[in-house]
Amino acid sequence: MALDIIQAGPLSLLQDLGRYGYQDVGVTPGGAMDTHAFHWANQLLNNPANAAQIEITMGPFKACFKQSTSFSLCGADVVVSLNGNTITTWSSWQAKAGDILEIGYPKQGLRSYLAVSGGFTSPKTFGSISTVIRNKLGGLSKKGSKLANGDILPFIAQVQPHSRKVPQQFIPEYKDIINIGVLTTYQFHQFSEEAKKTFFNELYTVTPEIDRMGYRLKGKPIEFAEQSFVSEGIALGAIQIPANGQPIILMRDRQTIGGYPKMGCVCNRDLNILAQATPGTQIRFFEQDLYEAEAELHQEQHYFFKGNGDGND
Repeated sequence: MALDIIQAGPLSLLQDLGRYGYQDVGVTPGGAMDTHAFHWANQLLNNPANAAQIEITMGPFKACFKQSTSFSLCGADVVVSLNGNTITTWSSWQAKAGDILEIGYPKQGLRSYLAVSGGFTSPKTFGSISTVIRNKLGGLSKKGSKLANGDILPFIAQVQPHSRKVPQQFIPEYKDIINIGVLTTYQFHQFSEEAKKTFFNELYTVTPEIDRMGYRLKGKPIEFAEQSFVSEGIALGAIQIPANGQPIILMRDRQTIGGYPKMGCVCNRDLNILAQATPGTQIRFFEQDLYEAEAELHQEQHYFFKGNGDGND
């Protein structure tokens, strides 16, 4: 009762929603980069919200089901086939023992999430399966290793009676220009009015220097006179402005402390959009209302966590 990986691609990782309570000892939470796609992949299968999945970055990916199960795939716009027959993403499907699943390179977006009914089973490290390569934690090996050809991922064989599809209004479009909402924080007021104007009026481009730790952007430099701060805890989505004035947005595998000045934090909804952005994508920042951002987050959490039996009701 397992998934046999034939072709793992450049970066396929076991992920859940991350490990929490250890940042004081330098352990980053990690977890799925695009939680919107992750939650929908589990929702389609009636899985617990934290059931482990495979996060597939770029592809290609190929695997063989060793036992009948239901599975789902959400995230990037990719060509997917089961035994050579094309199937759709943002949907659940049934697989029989011996069936071959193939996932191609993304046409839009960057990351795909493959879930099976009941989730993949693997020993947890500090309460989570999530793979953080830089911390050497989690994953199939428990040492932070990415998945490799020949790996066998166990799961409990369960088959859902019906296939399901995510309603169209919840399927995002991955565009070449994206608007990113920013919650300004206490250091925002230390930037000059000119720096703020630059930040909110200029387009910034996603560079090839992106990974699960952070996204480096390129555009008109943002000036900040004082560059020396005492290192402090770093929040998810924090927008650091280093000495060169080029923003860095910190993602799931971020360091736990840092000393660069920060414009603010990217709101939760737009972090998921950013997690699918490829190099060359252009970003326009806007100031997000705190109460609107909280309402959006609570609405999503209520929808995904209600009644799933994982203790997050």
